[in-house]
Amino acid sequence: MSLPAPMFSRNTVSIWGILKKCIGLELSKITMPIAFNEPLSFLQRITEYMEHTYLINRACSLSDSIERMQAVAAFAVSAVASQWDRTGKPFNPLLGETYELIREEQGFRLVSEQVSHHPPVSAFHAESLVGDFVFHGSIYPKLKFWGKSVEAEPKGTITLELLKHNEVYTWSNPFCCVHNIILGKLWIEQYGTVEILNHSTGDKCVLNFKPCGMFGKELHRVEGYIQDKSKKKLSVIYGKWTECIWSVDPQAYEANKKAEKKGDNKKHKQPDGAENDDADDMPEVQETVSVVPGSTLLWRIASRPAHSATMYNFTSFAMSLNELEPGMEALLAPTDCRLRPDIRAMENEEASQEKERLEEKQRAARKERAKNDEEWSTRWFQMGMNPYTGSQDWLYTGGYFNRNYTDLPNIY
Repeated sequence: MSLPAPMFSRNTVSIWGILKKCIGLELSKITMPIAFNEPLSFLQRITEYMEHTYLINRACSLSDSIERMQAVAAFAVSAVASQWDRTGKPFNPLLGETYELIREEQGFRLVSEQVSHHPPVSAFHAESLVGDFVFHGSIYPKLKFWGKSVEAEPKGTITLELLKHNEVYTWSNPFCCVHNIILGKLWIEQYGTVEILNHSTGDKCVLNFKPCGMFGKELHRVEGYIQDKSKKKLSVIYGKWTECIWSVDPQAYEANKKAEKKGDNKKHKQPDGAENDDADDMPEVQETVSVVPGSTLLWRIASRPAHSATMYNFTSFAMSLNELEPGMEALLAPTDCRLRPDIRAMENEEASQEKERLEEKQRAARKERAKNDEEWSTRWFQMGMNPYTGSQDWLYTGGYFNRNYTDLPNIY
């Protein structure tokens, strides 16, 4: 599988001229040159959470709640694994834009909608085709520029319901940072604590996505544990979000750590971590995950296509997201990202003009609504109370797949 056109070189565009005014500020209102985009909308980017749906299906099939939590934890890590080396910025969805994906072979269908423009909020709802699970949430990606890097905080809660087990899990994703925005080779790290709560049993999985640290020893590492509601540790989860995730008995993990420390005491002299004003070079990727004896493999990343590096570092799953199969256009909602002209135009030279035209059209529509005192009304999602977290969330109101799209806004 391949994209219709490889990516353009980014070397010709000075990003510093655009970003120097924005240090420490939010970037959602800044218009970026198209050379920094990848040919997907953010609605498609969040659809990539579904690449490893087999892990949700596995959780549905397991009878033990701790094993289910292990599968859900592996799914939560796998859902952000496609960020690896993805340094292109997805297109900001237009207000009212939608995306749908039906995958019979993986057993799910998904619909998403851009429900707010300032702040930008994307809501999604996926469901099992055989009634096993519902997976939904809304994401508000807060982007900040820190001089050399851009940090994305994906605000918003994700909810997974395993219907046959009457179980509900919620969590939020880690921070993602793109380094060397101005100078040097772009590289990505994810960091922060992800807490997955099983609202039915009180079990909790705490996953620590580690920042790379001074010498890069921790780059891409994930480490955490599953505890029951009385805080007893039942399982340790470890690995790398770019590679694989394992689970093991806590005692075995601690014993192995002690033995490794003993071996490590024969100190290596570390190189000086001199501060510099140039690029923050990506640390050398250290040895792969060392497996503790007795561990169980929960998930391993699939290798990317051979030509991925010239195709925005897309996975095979990402490459398929813009495909318009024969007969599909007649079925799709007219607001679907696959029909969005500037993303389509990234395959030729007219993308920048198209992007400007669509942004201008969106601004004009907003002014017109303000003049007439009209509120924007979302089509497939409504703000309501998430019964599990007790906080406000965008909830799917249903009906998208009935294919009645007569009153949709004309956004393209």
